[in-house]
Amino acid sequence: MNVEEGRSLEVSPLWMVSQAPALNELVMALKRARNELEAGTFGGRLVFSRAALTQARAEFGAMIRRGEKDLHHLAGLLAPELLGAFALRSSAIGEIERTRERFTLTVDVSEEDVASSTDLDLGTRILARLAIADHRGWMRAALVSNVVEYEPAGPTPLNVYRILTRIKAEEEIWNKVVDELFDLDSIVLRDKQLRHLGRYVKDVFGIKVVVGAEEDAYRLQEHFAGLAFTQERLAARGLPTDASYQRLEFVETKDYLKNPSRKQSGWSALKSVVHWAGRTFEIQVQPLSNFLHERERLTRESHASFKTTRERVRDEVAERLPLFGFYRALLRWLFLDPSSEAPIHEGVDVVLVD
Repeated sequence: MNVEEGRSLEVSPLWMVSQAPALNELVMALKRARNELEAGTFGGRLVFSRAALTQARAEFGAMIRRGEKDLHHLAGLLAPELLGAFALRSSAIGEIERTRERFTLTVDVSEEDVASSTDLDLGTRILARLAIADHRGWMRAALVSNVVEYEPAGPTPLNVYRILTRIKAEEEIWNKVVDELFDLDSIVLRDKQLRHLGRYVKDVFGIKVVVGAEEDAYRLQEHFAGLAFTQERLAARGLPTDASYQRLEFVETKDYLKNPSRKQSGWSALKSVVHWAGRTFEIQVQPLSNFLHERERLTRESHASFKTTRERVRDEVAERLPLFGFYRALLRWLFLDPSSEAPIHEGVDVVLVD
């Protein structure tokens, strides 16, 4: 991997790809082929190994689990700093399969519960405890969303109401890889016709801090700049005590509170990208009124509709960039049905070997 490729991956949601050899090799091969196709220097053949693809899929799953573990380490460090004494809860939003009615179920969990399973698995287990029936018989509930919430036992000095972790890891690997290779977020934000759909293509690991009002959000943002985790607190969680774990390194911060960019969802926040422990995370600081509006919409909005809109974004980008569409078809073929005919793109011969 050359220096520029490494730097690009370091700040992307696939920031752990360099720790996954087979996935790293796949991503780099696809990236080189894309650059050569755009430059008109491509040699004509894309060769893939079935064994390497199997390993890449396994590494992707492990990568997501490692990222989620580190995310909860960071949230677990922030919670006592911002909340003092706190309770840990898991809130699952479910949808009844037949009626499409939605509900939120919140249960107390322990840090051990959070560490031993993914957020999606945790939410699924919570819903599995339910028995739902009407006059027509028993019904199942599907998981729409699950978040782990850190809630203070009382008032806090910085007027922080809660801390939430957010995992968007349910996406299929082919969409994630193609989104990163083509920097889909930037494409959407640059395109005036697609810009309003930006919330449908976001990164993977995030923390949301809910505060009372806008002035509290700015005050907390200033607090983050000087925040340092002590070596004792890091050691208590079994974490290294070097400088990369002690502080948050802010890569960028965007103010969506004052700027006229409120989305139809009611979303508004201070949004930052940070490096911590060699990883990249998103941190949002959001006033309570905006948070409640956003959650109400999630409770009502169809998850199927959300995913359909996200696919529509990709479809529209594929119309503008045929190579993006080919890569989506290629990754879907590689990971779902390589026994069928390979997708076609001018000047490319796709070969799958044992």
